[in-house]
Amino acid sequence: MSKIIGQLPGDYAALLAEVKERVRSAQYAALKAVNKELIGLYWDIGRMIVERQAGETWGKSVVKHLAIDLQNEFPGVGGFSTSNLWRMKGFFEAYVHSAKLAPLVREIGWSHNLVVMERCHDDLEREFYIGMTKKFG
Repeated sequence: MSKIIGQLPGDYAALLAEVKERVRSAQYAALKAVNKELIGLYWDIGRMIVERQAGETWGKSVVKHLAIDLQNEFPGVGGFSTSNLWRMKGFFEAYVHSAKLAPLVREIGWSHNLVVMERCHDDLEREFYIGMTKKFG
C-alpha cells in the first residue's frame, strides 16, 4: 500500500477529500429528494382518504383493508400500516388549510412531522418546530 501512496501526486489527499465531500453532498441531496417525495406520497394518500370519507360512508374497516392490500402489493416496503394510513389522513387534515406550513412539512422527515403534528396544536408553534427541525435536525 505504501508503494502506491508513494507514487501518487502530492495533491492527491486534497483530491480525495474533495471527491468524498462531493459524494456526501450528493448522498444528502438524494436523501432530501427521496424524503420530499415520500412526504408528498403520504400527503396524497391522506388526501385521498379524506376525499373518499367525505363522499362515502367509509369506516375503519376500509382503511384497514387498504393497509393490508398495500402491504401485500409492496412487500418489504414499510409505512403502509393501518395506523400510519390514519396518520397520513391526520397529516393532510392538519396542514391542508395552511398555505405557509403545507410546503414546509416536505422539508423534514416523516417521523419528525409526526412529532410536530401530534405535540403542537397551533400553526405558529408548528412553524417554529418545523423550522428548528430543518435547521438543527
